[in-house]
Amino acid sequence: MAGKQLEKPEAQSTVTAVDLVDEPSAEWGWHGEFPKATRIGGWVVAAILLLMLIGNHQGRVEDLWLIGLAALLVFILVRDAMRRRTSWRR
Repeated sequence: MAGKQLEKPEAQSTVTAVDLVDEPSAEWGWHGEFPKATRIGGWVVAAILLLMLIGNHQGRVEDLWLIGLAALLVFILVRDAMRRRTSWRR
C-alpha cells in the first residue's frame, strides 16, 4: 500500500531554469538547440532550392518561388550572422 506522503524530489547539483517535469532531457544535461547545425542546414537548403531551378518545368512561376524562398533564407542567415557578430559590442 502506498504511503500518504509525497516523495520529495532529490536535490539537484545544478541550477536550471527548466522544470524537469516538462523537460526530462534537462536532467541528464541536454537542453537547447543546435545553432551551428541549424545554420549549416539553412545554407544547404538554400543551395538545394537554387539547384531545383535546373529541371524540366516549363513555367516561370516555380522559378520565382524557388528564387524568392532561397533569397529569403539567405537574408535570414546573413542577418543572423551579422547579429551574432555584433551582439557583444552592444
